[in-house]
Amino acid sequence: MTEQDSAIRPAAVAPQQDRTSGTALAALGVASFSLSFPATAWSLTGFGPWSSTGLRGVLAAVLAGLYLLASDAPLPTRRQWPGLLVVSAGCVLGFPLLTTLALRTSSTAHSAVVIGVLPLATAVVSAVRTGRRPSRAFWAAALAGASAVLVFTLLQSHGRPTVADLYLFVGLVVCAAGYAEGGRLSRDLPGAQVIAWAVLAALPVMALTSAFGLSTEPVRFGAKAVAGLLYIAGVSQFGGFVLWYRGMAGIGVPRASQLQLAQPLLTLVWSVLLLGEDLPAAAPVTAVVVLVCIAVTQRART
Repeated sequence: MTEQDSAIRPAAVAPQQDRTSGTALAALGVASFSLSFPATAWSLTGFGPWSSTGLRGVLAAVLAGLYLLASDAPLPTRRQWPGLLVVSAGCVLGFPLLTTLALRTSSTAHSAVVIGVLPLATAVVSAVRTGRRPSRAFWAAALAGASAVLVFTLLQSHGRPTVADLYLFVGLVVCAAGYAEGGRLSRDLPGAQVIAWAVLAALPVMALTSAFGLSTEPVRFGAKAVAGLLYIAGVSQFGGFVLWYRGMAGIGVPRASQLQLAQPLLTLVWSVLLLGEDLPAAAPVTAVVVLVCIAVTQRART
């Protein structure tokens, strides 16, 4: 090996290592998010939807504040705040509230599969926002995966979308914007700081939401309700995003978003194991289609 080869090899290996670690972090984020709906269902056994959403945000803000103080994180720049507010509106307020409202009348399994369209929505928003254009193979696989979960959803609802489906659809649109913007910001800020500042920005609204919910909704403390609330506050709203945004910074928003096609399938498993819901007969077929689509999107060029 020549001196020139020795100098080139580390530079060539580093990007591959970044992609590997980025994929692993994004996958861990997906795994943590897959428990969000079951945990939300647990929290609803003791808290109303407004109380659950508000307290989730307040508790997450406490964790975020402690992290920012411990890490002595600098204030975001003026140009970073608009993006952080998009993350805050989409991922901290809009998506949690809308999906919690949907889970009052929709099963966890059904809601999880509807949200399976989120990866495609995230990829579209990211392409528009950044100007990057994934390959045709990427789009074909992403559309196939999204189509699979949409067909699954329509089969489960007998072709008649419900009010809960409307909540979920609006929720996935605002969440896609937050995911894409957060992934873009994670190139300049550590992923933990992105979600921490976004959570803190939403604190005033979350405090008001908590006050409204606690004053108008019944509260019944129970082990499941408290465990569910702590999970969606500590993991779904903060810890999972730290992994997710770091992963997106490593492999890019489009590729990371397609890993999330596995999330509704993981949630289906949790809904059976933790909530005792019936697993739809079409779930295994959908699982195979989605996993194939994930493999294609991870290999497709951007």
